[in-house]
Amino acid sequence: MGLTKTEIFTEEQNRLATMLKALAHPARIAILQQIINANACICGDLVDELGLAQATISQHLKELKNAGLIQGTIEGVSVCYCIEPKAWASLQKELNGLFISYKDPSGCC
Repeated sequence: MGLTKTEIFTEEQNRLATMLKALAHPARIAILQQIINANACICGDLVDELGLAQATISQHLKELKNAGLIQGTIEGVSVCYCIEPKAWASLQKELNGLFISYKDPSGCC
């Protein structure tokens, strides 16, 4: 399998692809929805809410954090997560720009 040539793409394109890759799993979408709906940091109660194993949730949280979409703080033995506001705003801006840039060519295909 060949390597992707990320260096030929802009920093913005690579960052958007990383964030979208992190979003490309239904469990991660559910985790983000739980964090957003809580409107606060989530500390360990995702297992009960989602019905997934702690190890599975931890792996998904790691992917979301590595993509910069969430941030975490350690409080005692728990790690609490919340949305990373700057990354979230950046993702929204990039996606809005991508969607707005499309003009229906009417008659194409």
